[in-house]
Amino acid sequence: MITLENKVAIVTGAANGIGRAIAEIFAEAGASVIVADIEPAPWCDDSAKTIFVHADVSEPADVQRVIETAAAINGRIDILCNNAAYVGPGHASADATDEEWDRCYRVSLLGTQRFTAAVLPYMLHQQSGSIINIASVQGLVAGRDSAAYTSIKHAIIGLTRSVAYDYGTQNIRANAICPGAIQTRISPQSGDELHQRQLSKTFLGRTGTPREVAQAALFLASDAASYITGATIPVDGGWTAM
Repeated sequence: MITLENKVAIVTGAANGIGRAIAEIFAEAGASVIVADIEPAPWCDDSAKTIFVHADVSEPADVQRVIETAAAINGRIDILCNNAAYVGPGHASADATDEEWDRCYRVSLLGTQRFTAAVLPYMLHQQSGSIINIASVQGLVAGRDSAAYTSIKHAIIGLTRSVAYDYGTQNIRANAICPGAIQTRISPQSGDELHQRQLSKTFLGRTGTPREVAQAALFLASDAASYITGATIPVDGGWTAM
């Protein structure tokens, strides 16, 4: 059984969807989890297991507040899961606005970088840590009408590999998860054209659940994955194996 007992974790974008599932499964495994999101998370009990901190990951002061809250638990930060992302309406390159590019960059990529840089001093002091970045199948393959989103998700995989390379000798691991068609509140409805297209791209013939992504994150966060770093793991029902 995988355990995260006595570990402190931060999960960004954790009020809903995949982030919430990851925060919940970390807490179930015994970690103290800081739930960081710009939206409220009423499901948090603000116990030692799940503590909500309102945070816009694109704002340095909010990042610092989350870090301070996590470090106040026992002086450690063992796990960081960068899940927060900007998912807008999406456009092809010719139609993507500067604002769309800027929001994708500031929230998804720069937010990931800022949290990573902020936890590294703790992990370097401990000589241990696991950083998990939630990318997307669109970090591996192209997606329709999503030039900015696809580009930034590719960049997140590059950042993950760079962190793994630079800090591996200090026993800090960095890995990326690439979810495919996962059923969340922003997913296309069953029967929609986009939903049917998603189904056609999976070997399993169904969309996944946030919990199925969370299971992969739990493994990477734990000591069971102690020799895994710099990896990019699709949780996509076979989408990227086609």
